[in-house]
Amino acid sequence: MRSLKLYFPYRSQRTPLVDYALLLTGVLLLLGVAYQFKQITTDVHAWEVREAHFMQQQKENRQSRAPIARIRKVTQQEVKQVNAVLQQLDLPWEQLFDALEMADSPDIALLSLQPDVSGKTVRLTGEARHLAAAVEYVQALELEPALKHAHLVSYKTRQDHPYHPIVFSMSATWQEPQ
Repeated sequence: MRSLKLYFPYRSQRTPLVDYALLLTGVLLLLGVAYQFKQITTDVHAWEVREAHFMQQQKENRQSRAPIARIRKVTQQEVKQVNAVLQQLDLPWEQLFDALEMADSPDIALLSLQPDVSGKTVRLTGEARHLAAAVEYVQALELEPALKHAHLVSYKTRQDHPYHPIVFSMSATWQEPQ
């Protein structure tokens, strides 16, 4: 077997320039990382202070809010208008239109439909070929379960039209669905 020669540097041997350059690079990188760490921890601390301040403001705002009774008059009027619109949307429109379709007649043409939410009434305006058709239409609506108290309010013969149709207006009250 051959002998193995190992080389160990002695203390008297000089450290090459490359070693010092690597050591300096490592120290500079360590200082750079330490500086970035300090910056990031400062930013995190600032954000934590800001969050704590924001949470404190939120807590104070919740405690210092005035009761709802101090709503301005304009806001109360807006709330009333919104409630009125919601009531109109909450009408039993499908039942009302179904009742009108079931009572449909070829001698009748509906011109307008005007619901009154507060009185739960509906006013219909239409044209009929003759007065008997208008009366039959009112009677047919009276038989519909969604409407009650249907009655003819007014009628007038149109003289300016060659067929002289009857323009009528009628009113009915609708019932809430059961």
